[in-house]
Amino acid sequence: MSTHVKRAFKYRFYPTDAQAAELSRTFGCVRKIYNMALAARTQAWVTRQERVNYHQTSAMLTAWKKTEELAYLNEVSSVPLQQTLRHLQMAFTHFFGKRARYPRFKSRKKSRRSAEYTTSAFRFRDGKLTLAKMTEPLDIVWSRPLPEGMSPSTVTVSQDPAGRWFVSLLCDDPGVKPLPENGNAVGIDAGLDHLLTLSTGEKITNPRHERRDRAALAKAQRRLAKKEKGSANRAKARLKVAKIHARIADRRRDTLHQITTRLVRENQTIVIEDLTVRNMVKNHRLARAISDAAWSEFRSMLEYKAQWYGREVIAVDRWFPSSRLCSACGTLQEEMPLNVRTWTCDCGVTHDRDVNAAHNLLAAGLAVTVCGAGVRPQRSTPGGQSATKQKPSRREP
Repeated sequence: MSTHVKRAFKYRFYPTDAQAAELSRTFGCVRKIYNMALAARTQAWVTRQERVNYHQTSAMLTAWKKTEELAYLNEVSSVPLQQTLRHLQMAFTHFFGKRARYPRFKSRKKSRRSAEYTTSAFRFRDGKLTLAKMTEPLDIVWSRPLPEGMSPSTVTVSQDPAGRWFVSLLCDDPGVKPLPENGNAVGIDAGLDHLLTLSTGEKITNPRHERRDRAALAKAQRRLAKKEKGSANRAKARLKVAKIHARIADRRRDTLHQITTRLVRENQTIVIEDLTVRNMVKNHRLARAISDAAWSEFRSMLEYKAQWYGREVIAVDRWFPSSRLCSACGTLQEEMPLNVRTWTCDCGVTHDRDVNAAHNLLAAGLAVTVCGAGVRPQRSTPGGQSATKQKPSRREP
Protein backbone atom coordinates (compact mmCIF):
# COMPACT_ATOMS: atom_id res chain seq x y z
CA MET A 1 0.00 0.00 0.00
CA SER A 2 1.53 3.30 -1.10
CA THR A 3 0.48 6.73 0.11
CA HIS A 4 0.94 10.14 -1.42
CA VAL A 5 1.37 12.57 1.47
CA LYS A 6 1.84 16.30 1.19
CA ARG A 7 3.47 17.51 4.36
CA ALA A 8 4.14 21.03 5.58
CA PHE A 9 7.46 21.80 7.29
CA LYS A 10 7.22 24.97 9.36
CA TYR A 11 10.27 27.03 10.34
CA ARG A 12 10.88 30.30 12.03
CA PHE A 13 12.83 33.01 10.18
CA TYR A 14 14.15 36.49 10.88
CA PRO A 15 13.54 38.96 8.04
CA THR A 16 15.57 42.07 7.38
CA ASP A 17 13.85 45.43 7.68
CA ALA A 18 13.36 45.55 3.91
CA GLN A 19 11.94 42.00 3.81
CA ALA A 20 9.60 42.71 6.75
CA ALA A 21 8.32 45.84 5.00
CA GLU A 22 7.79 43.94 1.73
CA LEU A 23 5.94 41.12 3.45
CA SER A 24 3.79 43.54 5.45
CA ARG A 25 2.79 45.27 2.21
CA THR A 26 1.99 41.87 0.70
CA PHE A 27 -0.18 40.93 3.67
CA GLY A 28 -2.11 44.18 3.33
CA CYS A 29 -2.64 43.72 -0.40
CA VAL A 30 -3.77 40.11 0.10
CA ARG A 31 -6.32 41.23 2.67
CA LYS A 32 -7.50 44.08 0.41
CA ILE A 33 -8.03 41.82 -2.62
CA TYR A 34 -9.81 39.17 -0.56
CA ASN A 35 -12.25 41.72 0.86
CA MET A 36 -12.88 43.38 -2.50
CA ALA A 37 -13.52 40.06 -4.22
CA LEU A 38 -15.82 38.93 -1.40
CA ALA A 39 -17.76 42.21 -1.63
CA ALA A 40 -18.06 41.85 -5.42
CA ARG A 41 -19.32 38.27 -5.19
CA THR A 42 -21.80 39.18 -2.47
CA GLN A 43 -23.08 42.19 -4.38
CA ALA A 44 -23.51 40.17 -7.57
CA TRP A 45 -25.65 37.63 -5.75
CA VAL A 46 -27.75 40.18 -3.86
CA THR A 47 -28.50 42.37 -6.88
CA ARG A 48 -28.53 39.92 -9.81
CA GLN A 49 -28.68 36.46 -8.21
CA GLU A 50 -25.44 35.71 -10.07
CA ARG A 51 -22.63 33.48 -8.85
CA VAL A 52 -19.18 34.89 -9.54
CA ASN A 53 -16.37 32.34 -9.85
CA TYR A 54 -12.60 32.50 -9.50
CA HIS A 55 -11.92 33.33 -13.15
CA GLN A 56 -14.21 36.35 -13.00
CA THR A 57 -12.57 37.66 -9.83
CA SER A 58 -9.17 37.12 -11.45
CA ALA A 59 -10.28 39.37 -14.34
CA MET A 60 -11.47 41.91 -11.76
CA LEU A 61 -8.00 41.86 -10.18
CA THR A 62 -6.42 42.72 -13.52
CA ALA A 63 -8.79 45.66 -13.91
CA TRP A 64 -8.21 46.85 -10.35
CA LYS A 65 -4.46 46.97 -10.89
CA LYS A 66 -4.93 49.36 -13.81
CA THR A 67 -6.78 51.94 -11.73
CA GLU A 68 -4.89 54.85 -10.19
CA GLU A 69 -6.39 54.20 -6.76
CA LEU A 70 -5.14 50.59 -6.62
CA ALA A 71 -1.90 50.99 -8.58
CA TYR A 72 0.06 50.02 -5.46
CA LEU A 73 -1.05 46.40 -6.00
CA ASN A 74 1.59 46.18 -8.74
CA GLU A 75 4.35 46.74 -6.17
CA VAL A 76 3.94 43.26 -4.65
CA SER A 77 4.08 39.82 -6.21
CA SER A 78 0.92 38.92 -8.13
CA VAL A 79 1.02 35.27 -7.04
CA PRO A 80 -0.18 35.78 -3.42
CA LEU A 81 -3.01 37.93 -4.78
CA GLN A 82 -4.11 35.16 -7.13
CA GLN A 83 -3.80 32.61 -4.35
CA THR A 84 -6.09 34.57 -2.04
CA LEU A 85 -8.74 34.51 -4.78
CA ARG A 86 -8.37 30.72 -4.91
CA HIS A 87 -8.76 30.60 -1.14
CA LEU A 88 -11.95 32.64 -1.44
CA GLN A 89 -13.24 30.25 -4.09
CA MET A 90 -12.55 27.32 -1.76
CA ALA A 91 -14.36 29.12 1.08
CA PHE A 92 -17.45 29.47 -1.12
CA THR A 93 -17.18 25.83 -2.17
CA HIS A 94 -17.27 24.79 1.49
CA PHE A 95 -20.17 27.17 2.13
CA PHE A 96 -22.28 25.82 -0.73
CA GLY A 97 -21.37 22.29 0.40
CA LYS A 98 -22.75 23.19 3.86
CA ARG A 99 -19.40 22.51 5.49
CA ALA A 100 -18.74 26.08 6.63
CA ARG A 101 -20.33 29.45 7.24
CA TYR A 102 -20.51 32.24 4.68
CA PRO A 103 -17.03 33.75 4.13
CA ARG A 104 -16.27 36.76 6.30
CA PHE A 105 -14.20 39.85 5.61
CA LYS A 106 -10.60 39.89 6.81
CA SER A 107 -9.72 42.29 9.61
CA ARG A 108 -6.47 44.25 9.76
CA LYS A 109 -6.13 43.62 13.49
CA LYS A 110 -7.67 40.19 14.03
CA SER A 111 -7.19 38.12 10.86
CA ARG A 112 -4.17 35.94 10.24
CA ARG A 113 -1.35 37.71 8.40
CA SER A 114 -0.16 35.36 5.69
CA ALA A 115 0.69 35.10 2.00
CA GLU A 116 1.04 32.00 -0.17
CA TYR A 117 3.62 31.67 -2.94
CA THR A 118 3.66 28.99 -5.65
CA THR A 119 6.73 27.74 -7.52
CA SER A 120 6.71 30.67 -9.97
CA ALA A 121 7.14 33.15 -7.12
CA PHE A 122 10.08 31.73 -5.16
CA ARG A 123 13.47 30.14 -5.68
CA PHE A 124 14.73 27.31 -3.49
CA ARG A 125 18.35 26.34 -4.11
CA ASP A 126 21.05 24.91 -1.87
CA GLY A 127 18.82 25.24 1.17
CA LYS A 128 18.14 28.93 0.57
CA LEU A 129 14.68 30.34 -0.06
CA THR A 130 14.22 33.61 -1.95
CA LEU A 131 10.75 35.06 -2.51
CA ALA A 132 9.57 37.18 -5.42
CA LYS A 133 10.36 40.91 -5.17
CA MET A 134 13.27 40.12 -2.84
CA THR A 135 17.00 40.10 -3.58
CA GLU A 136 18.20 38.24 -0.47
CA PRO A 137 17.16 34.79 0.81
CA LEU A 138 15.21 34.49 4.05
CA ASP A 139 17.22 33.89 7.22
CA ILE A 140 15.53 30.61 8.16
CA VAL A 141 16.32 28.69 11.33
CA TRP A 142 16.45 25.09 10.06
CA SER A 143 15.36 23.41 13.29
CA ARG A 144 15.10 20.14 11.34
CA PRO A 145 16.35 19.41 7.83
CA LEU A 146 14.04 18.84 4.91
CA PRO A 147 14.08 15.20 3.75
CA GLU A 148 16.75 14.66 1.14
CA GLY A 149 15.71 15.47 -2.41
CA MET A 150 12.51 17.27 -1.41
CA SER A 151 11.57 20.56 -3.00
CA PRO A 152 8.60 22.70 -1.86
CA SER A 153 5.63 23.14 -4.18
CA THR A 154 4.09 25.93 -2.11
CA VAL A 155 5.54 28.38 0.42
CA THR A 156 3.38 30.18 2.97
CA VAL A 157 4.81 33.09 4.94
CA SER A 158 2.99 34.22 8.07
CA GLN A 159 3.36 36.39 11.14
CA ASP A 160 1.64 35.47 14.39
CA PRO A 161 0.15 37.95 16.91
CA ALA A 162 3.34 37.69 18.98
CA GLY A 163 5.31 39.17 16.08
CA ARG A 164 7.13 35.96 15.15
CA TRP A 165 7.71 35.17 11.46
CA PHE A 166 7.20 31.68 10.07
CA VAL A 167 7.60 30.01 6.69
CA SER A 168 5.78 26.78 5.84
CA LEU A 169 7.12 24.60 3.02
CA LEU A 170 4.62 22.18 1.47
CA CYS A 171 6.38 19.11 0.07
CA ASP A 172 5.68 15.58 -1.09
CA ASP A 173 7.14 13.41 1.68
CA PRO A 174 8.05 9.92 0.43
CA GLY A 175 9.20 9.00 3.93
CA VAL A 176 5.63 8.75 5.23
CA LYS A 177 4.67 5.10 4.76
CA PRO A 178 2.17 2.78 6.46
CA LEU A 179 3.57 1.14 9.58
CA PRO A 180 3.56 -2.67 9.96
CA GLU A 181 0.27 -3.94 11.35
CA ASN A 182 0.50 -4.99 14.99
CA GLY A 183 -3.12 -5.86 15.86
CA ASN A 184 -3.16 -3.67 18.97
CA ALA A 185 -6.33 -1.75 19.83
CA VAL A 186 -6.90 0.87 22.50
CA GLY A 187 -9.89 2.82 23.78
CA ILE A 188 -9.34 6.40 24.91
CA ASP A 189 -11.49 8.39 27.32
CA ALA A 190 -10.78 12.13 27.40
CA GLY A 191 -11.07 13.98 30.68
CA LEU A 192 -9.92 16.93 32.76
CA ASP A 193 -8.43 15.34 35.89
CA HIS A 194 -6.39 13.23 33.48
CA LEU A 195 -6.02 14.36 29.90
CA LEU A 196 -6.48 10.82 28.56
CA THR A 197 -7.30 7.45 30.11
CA LEU A 198 -6.43 4.37 28.07
CA SER A 199 -8.19 1.02 28.17
CA THR A 200 -4.84 -0.46 29.24
CA GLY A 201 -5.28 1.34 32.56
CA GLU A 202 -2.70 4.01 31.79
CA LYS A 203 -3.62 7.59 32.67
CA ILE A 204 -1.91 10.51 30.94
CA THR A 205 -1.58 13.53 33.18
CA ASN A 206 -3.24 16.76 32.15
CA PRO A 207 -0.37 19.29 32.00
CA ARG A 208 -2.77 22.26 32.31
CA HIS A 209 -0.52 24.61 30.32
CA GLU A 210 -2.81 27.61 30.67
CA ARG A 211 -2.92 27.32 34.46
CA ARG A 212 0.89 27.49 34.68
CA ASP A 213 0.90 30.94 33.07
CA ARG A 214 -2.45 32.15 34.35
CA ALA A 215 -1.01 34.64 36.85
CA ALA A 216 1.41 36.13 34.33
CA LEU A 217 -1.33 36.29 31.70
CA ALA A 218 -3.76 38.03 34.05
CA LYS A 219 -1.11 40.57 35.04
CA ALA A 220 -0.26 41.34 31.40
CA GLN A 221 -3.95 41.67 30.52
CA ARG A 222 -4.56 44.09 33.39
CA ARG A 223 -1.70 46.26 32.17
CA LEU A 224 -3.07 46.13 28.63
CA ALA A 225 -6.52 47.22 29.80
CA LYS A 226 -5.08 50.38 31.40
CA LYS A 227 -3.27 51.58 28.26
CA GLU A 228 -4.83 54.20 26.02
CA LYS A 229 -6.23 52.80 22.79
CA GLY A 230 -4.07 53.56 19.79
CA SER A 231 -0.99 54.39 21.85
CA ALA A 232 2.47 52.88 21.43
CA ASN A 233 2.40 51.62 25.02
CA ARG A 234 -0.80 49.71 24.30
CA ALA A 235 0.86 48.06 21.30
CA LYS A 236 3.76 46.96 23.54
CA ALA A 237 1.39 45.63 26.19
CA ARG A 238 -0.64 43.75 23.55
CA LEU A 239 2.56 42.13 22.32
CA LYS A 240 3.39 40.88 25.82
CA VAL A 241 -0.05 39.29 26.15
CA ALA A 242 0.33 37.67 22.72
CA LYS A 243 3.72 36.22 23.65
CA ILE A 244 2.27 34.52 26.73
CA HIS A 245 -0.58 33.06 24.68
CA ALA A 246 1.95 31.85 22.08
CA ARG A 247 4.07 30.16 24.77
CA ILE A 248 1.01 28.34 26.12
CA ALA A 249 -0.09 27.24 22.65
CA ASP A 250 3.40 26.02 21.72
CA ARG A 251 3.69 23.85 24.82
CA ARG A 252 0.20 22.45 24.34
CA ARG A 253 0.85 21.62 20.68
CA ASP A 254 4.16 19.94 21.47
CA THR A 255 2.53 17.75 24.15
CA LEU A 256 -0.27 16.68 21.81
CA HIS A 257 2.18 15.84 19.03
CA GLN A 258 4.16 13.55 21.35
CA ILE A 259 1.04 11.79 22.64
CA THR A 260 -0.63 11.28 19.26
CA THR A 261 2.56 10.07 17.57
CA ARG A 262 3.08 7.49 20.30
CA LEU A 263 -0.53 6.26 20.16
CA VAL A 264 -0.42 5.87 16.38
CA ARG A 265 2.87 3.99 16.45
CA GLU A 266 1.79 1.57 19.16
CA ASN A 267 -1.78 0.77 18.09
CA GLN A 268 -3.48 -0.44 14.93
CA THR A 269 -6.98 0.64 16.01
CA ILE A 270 -7.73 3.66 18.18
CA VAL A 271 -11.23 4.26 19.55
CA ILE A 272 -12.24 7.70 20.80
CA GLU A 273 -15.48 9.45 21.71
CA ASP A 274 -17.15 11.90 19.34
CA LEU A 275 -17.19 14.90 21.68
CA THR A 276 -18.97 18.14 20.73
CA VAL A 277 -16.42 20.52 22.21
CA ARG A 278 -18.17 23.53 20.69
CA ASN A 279 -21.21 22.85 22.87
CA MET A 280 -19.26 21.71 25.91
CA VAL A 281 -17.41 25.03 26.27
CA LYS A 282 -20.78 26.74 26.79
CA ASN A 283 -20.51 25.44 30.36
CA HIS A 284 -18.86 28.50 31.90
CA ARG A 285 -17.52 26.54 34.86
CA LEU A 286 -15.56 24.14 32.68
CA ALA A 287 -14.97 26.20 29.54
CA ARG A 288 -11.43 27.27 30.45
CA ALA A 289 -10.33 23.75 31.43
CA ILE A 290 -11.91 22.18 28.33
CA SER A 291 -10.27 24.73 26.04
CA ASP A 292 -6.90 24.13 27.69
CA ALA A 293 -7.25 20.37 27.19
CA ALA A 294 -7.63 20.94 23.40
CA TRP A 295 -9.62 17.77 22.69
CA SER A 296 -10.47 18.91 19.15
CA GLU A 297 -6.82 19.48 18.28
CA PHE A 298 -5.95 16.08 19.75
CA ARG A 299 -8.53 14.36 17.54
CA SER A 300 -7.41 16.25 14.45
CA MET A 301 -3.77 15.25 14.97
CA LEU A 302 -4.73 11.66 15.69
CA GLU A 303 -6.81 11.34 12.53
CA TYR A 304 -4.31 12.72 10.04
CA LYS A 305 -1.41 10.76 11.53
CA ALA A 306 -3.50 7.59 11.46
CA GLN A 307 -4.24 8.23 7.80
CA TRP A 308 -0.54 8.73 7.08
CA TYR A 309 0.59 5.52 8.75
CA GLY A 310 -2.23 3.14 7.87
CA ARG A 311 -3.98 3.11 11.25
CA GLU A 312 -7.71 3.30 11.98
CA VAL A 313 -9.45 5.83 14.22
CA ILE A 314 -13.03 5.03 15.23
CA ALA A 315 -15.24 7.65 16.90
CA VAL A 316 -18.07 6.30 19.05
CA ASP A 317 -21.36 8.16 19.25
CA ARG A 318 -21.32 10.95 21.83
CA TRP A 319 -24.44 9.60 23.57
CA PHE A 320 -22.97 6.15 24.14
CA PRO A 321 -23.17 5.68 27.97
CA SER A 322 -19.55 4.63 28.38
CA SER A 323 -19.27 5.76 32.02
CA ARG A 324 -22.55 4.24 33.22
CA LEU A 325 -22.13 0.86 31.54
CA CYS A 326 -20.44 -1.97 33.43
CA SER A 327 -17.67 -3.34 31.23
CA ALA A 328 -17.85 -6.70 33.03
CA CYS A 329 -21.56 -7.61 32.91
CA GLY A 330 -23.08 -4.91 30.71
CA THR A 331 -25.45 -3.48 33.34
CA LEU A 332 -26.44 0.13 32.69
CA GLN A 333 -26.57 2.40 35.73
CA GLU A 334 -29.43 4.90 35.77
CA GLU A 335 -27.43 7.87 37.06
CA MET A 336 -23.81 8.71 37.70
CA PRO A 337 -22.93 12.29 38.76
CA LEU A 338 -19.58 13.72 37.72
CA ASN A 339 -18.22 13.61 41.26
CA VAL A 340 -18.43 9.79 41.30
CA ARG A 341 -14.99 8.58 40.22
CA THR A 342 -15.26 4.93 41.36
CA TRP A 343 -18.34 2.76 41.61
CA THR A 344 -19.30 -0.86 42.27
CA CYS A 345 -21.67 -2.74 39.99
CA ASP A 346 -24.28 -5.21 41.23
CA CYS A 347 -22.11 -7.98 39.85
CA GLY A 348 -19.49 -7.10 42.48
CA VAL A 349 -16.87 -5.48 40.19
CA THR A 350 -15.49 -2.12 41.32
CA HIS A 351 -14.72 0.25 38.45
CA ASP A 352 -12.55 3.28 38.00
CA ARG A 353 -14.93 5.57 36.11
CA ASP A 354 -12.46 6.62 33.39
CA VAL A 355 -10.85 3.21 32.87
CA ASN A 356 -14.28 1.60 32.64
CA ALA A 357 -15.34 4.19 30.05
CA ALA A 358 -12.21 3.46 28.01
CA HIS A 359 -12.97 -0.28 28.10
CA ASN A 360 -16.53 0.33 26.90
CA LEU A 361 -15.39 2.65 24.12
CA LEU A 362 -12.93 0.02 22.92
CA ALA A 363 -15.62 -2.67 22.89
CA ALA A 364 -18.05 -0.43 21.00
CA GLY A 365 -15.37 0.57 18.51
CA LEU A 366 -14.33 -3.00 17.81
CA ALA A 367 -17.98 -3.74 16.96
CA VAL A 368 -17.44 -1.59 13.87
CA THR A 369 -14.65 -3.80 12.54
CA VAL A 370 -16.50 -7.02 13.41
CA CYS A 371 -20.12 -6.36 12.39
CA GLY A 372 -20.11 -2.84 10.94
CA ALA A 373 -22.26 -1.29 13.67
CA GLY A 374 -22.75 2.39 13.00
CA VAL A 375 -20.98 3.99 15.93
CA ARG A 376 -19.06 6.46 13.81
CA PRO A 377 -20.05 10.13 14.10
CA GLN A 378 -22.10 11.86 11.44
CA ARG A 379 -18.93 13.40 10.04
CA SER A 380 -17.97 9.94 8.72
CA THR A 381 -21.43 8.56 7.95
CA PRO A 382 -23.86 11.42 7.24
CA GLY A 383 -27.32 10.73 8.55
CA GLY A 384 -26.35 7.39 10.06
CA GLN A 385 -27.72 6.27 13.41
CA SER A 386 -25.57 4.64 16.03
CA ALA A 387 -26.33 1.06 16.93
CA THR A 388 -25.28 1.89 20.48
CA LYS A 389 -27.13 5.17 20.82
CA GLN A 390 -29.11 5.38 24.03
CA LYS A 391 -31.29 7.94 25.76
CA PRO A 392 -28.96 10.84 26.64
CA SER A 393 -28.34 11.67 30.26
CA ARG A 394 -27.69 15.26 31.26
CA ARG A 395 -25.30 14.10 33.91
CA GLU A 396 -23.23 12.02 31.52
CA PRO A 397 -19.84 13.73 30.94
